[in-house]
Amino acid sequence: MTWPQGYGRRVLDSVDSTNAEAARIAPGLAGPEWILGLRQTAGRGRRGRAWTDPPGNFAATLVMRPDEAPDKVALRSFVASLALYDAFVAATARTQGLSLKWPNDVLMNGGKIAGILLESAGHAGGLSHFAIGIGVNLKTAPGTGEVEQGAFPPVSLLSETGVAVTPEDFLDLLAAAYARYETQFRTYGFAPIRELWLSRAARLGEVITARTMRDETTGTFETVDEAGNLVLSTAQTRVAIPAAEIFF
Repeated sequence: MTWPQGYGRRVLDSVDSTNAEAARIAPGLAGPEWILGLRQTAGRGRRGRAWTDPPGNFAATLVMRPDEAPDKVALRSFVASLALYDAFVAATARTQGLSLKWPNDVLMNGGKIAGILLESAGHAGGLSHFAIGIGVNLKTAPGTGEVEQGAFPPVSLLSETGVAVTPEDFLDLLAAAYARYETQFRTYGFAPIRELWLSRAARLGEVITARTMRDETTGTFETVDEAGNLVLSTAQTRVAIPAAEIFF
């Protein structure tokens, strides 16, 4: 596997969090850089939740210093989702059971195998850095008691497919796939990324529930709009939701 040109590669035996490391090194970066932590001592997921990261699983962050508006930068969560999908296909030679769950998860056989955490820091002129943190259950999955009630059951690549992949090898697959989609995103914008993401989306056209800190909306998953919002059709209206936890 050829490492993509223009991307740095940093592999750490141990780190508190690859996203935290991304924030530390961002000011000195000349270009985007992948950080792989073979062990994370303080990994975290969305909304500050702990992310269990036993040996053999994958924890990495792509950090960059973008020159676009923050709303466009955030659409790279879809770029990363597609890259993850392709990396799984490259590792297993199969697409069966794989789907993408809005906004930031990858499902395999109905269980959560990977998650994405976006973090950024800004200044008056825009974003000073942007980090795409990615966690993948390559070898083992957390027990159901380690995830919040109602969450999708965690699964691992090994348990679901019998395929064993090292974190370093998975990084090579992921980085190559990401670079392809990043080029497409910069050249053609979000539209083709959105179309492909929707073709791989979990429960498109079905009734799902979107839960925020304030309320809950149940409706038919109609699409993802040009801003990356989840669009649900309910009996009363059509709702665009920028951020939520999804249940189905």
